[in-house]
Amino acid sequence: MFVSENLGINEKGHLTAGGMDTVELAQQYGTPLYVMDEQVVRSTLRRFHDSINRFYDGKGSVHYASKAFSCMEMCRIVASEGDGLDAVSIGELYTALKAGFPMEKVGFHGNNKTDEELSFALETGVGHIIVDNISELHRLEKIAAEKNTVPHIMFRIKPGIDAHTHDFVKTGQIDSKFGFALETGEALAAVKEALACSNVKLTGVHCHIGSQIFDIAPFEEAARVMLGFIAEIKKETGYEITELNLGGGFGIKYLNEHDPVPFETYLEKVSAVVKEECSRLGIARPFIYIEPGRSVAAPAGITLYTVGARKEIPNIRTYISVDGGMADSPRYILYGSEYEAIVANKASQERSEKVTIAGKCCESGDLIGENMSLQHAESGDIIAVCATGAYNYSMSSNYNRLQKPAVVFINNGESRIAVKRETLDDIIRNDI
Repeated sequence: MFVSENLGINEKGHLTAGGMDTVELAQQYGTPLYVMDEQVVRSTLRRFHDSINRFYDGKGSVHYASKAFSCMEMCRIVASEGDGLDAVSIGELYTALKAGFPMEKVGFHGNNKTDEELSFALETGVGHIIVDNISELHRLEKIAAEKNTVPHIMFRIKPGIDAHTHDFVKTGQIDSKFGFALETGEALAAVKEALACSNVKLTGVHCHIGSQIFDIAPFEEAARVMLGFIAEIKKETGYEITELNLGGGFGIKYLNEHDPVPFETYLEKVSAVVKEECSRLGIARPFIYIEPGRSVAAPAGITLYTVGARKEIPNIRTYISVDGGMADSPRYILYGSEYEAIVANKASQERSEKVTIAGKCCESGDLIGENMSLQHAESGDIIAVCATGAYNYSMSSNYNRLQKPAVVFINNGESRIAVKRETLDDIIRNDI
């Protein structure tokens, strides 16, 4: 009935998340409100962790991709599960540091890291830096020499895989701003240059082929390509790469018609390819990293709104306007991403109409979604938009000088604030 397994309906006919009444959460904390179910986060991380242990004999690690949803409380939860973290900016690194995250379990990504960011990564002792381009290698070597340190690095590789996803979230093909190309010889040349450096240690290679991928075949092919490159490195240089990061991008259920492959199946199928190819190529099986982000955060989250206006345009459409919009839920205007929505205080009622849920920003395109099946909604109703735990809070903005919503974590019948709702003073705090 619902896209996330933690959602239900109570005796009042209200939508519940993790057993908690979402209408009561909206009344307690106000709207818009991001709600994250801690148990969903933990259980998903454990599924990935257990699968790594099972299919890779424990020779692997889960690194949560914090770009999907980053705050100190999320970092604490990931750390308590014993997993690592993938960061893509100095802000994400700082958040992890202030949360007490073990920085040796952090990988630092980014296609255009600044000298400040590289210095900060070295000073805080991140586990490895994923180098994206040759100029970054040169700058990192220089900064590391000045700091008298030798960081472990991986190279981000473009494996040339078509992931069958939205063009904006396809990152593994040759025409991409990310990483080194294999076809041109750029990647191998970079490896040789890294091996000649004194202040970096090349330990691994990394790829990420895209996001929200439902097919297993692209992941299998990416593993074959990357292992082939590891074999080529060994043949050309005699150097053996010991780590392989296969990224993330596992698809999740946003709509009831979505039928994603279980995460365990992804990992089992890809592990079979890894074992087979290593044997065929005569290379040692590398330590495997995976970087789930959306698949951990999205199903754990819902966003609650209060309905303001209902506007019926005969024979055209019905607009249901809510007290949020593109500032806190930007994925529809960016990607046309679809969601399931529910009138939380009427969850047991039939979804009797098709509506467009509109935000309050001064933009015609400020929509949560169009032609959405919904219970009859009126002013004052609470609308829940499901599977919003990833890329909504993290991409939120103060457009129209709107305040960013609070983030509440729920866990076994209790709720707590993880990120405070912004105040009006927060809006002007950097103004002079």
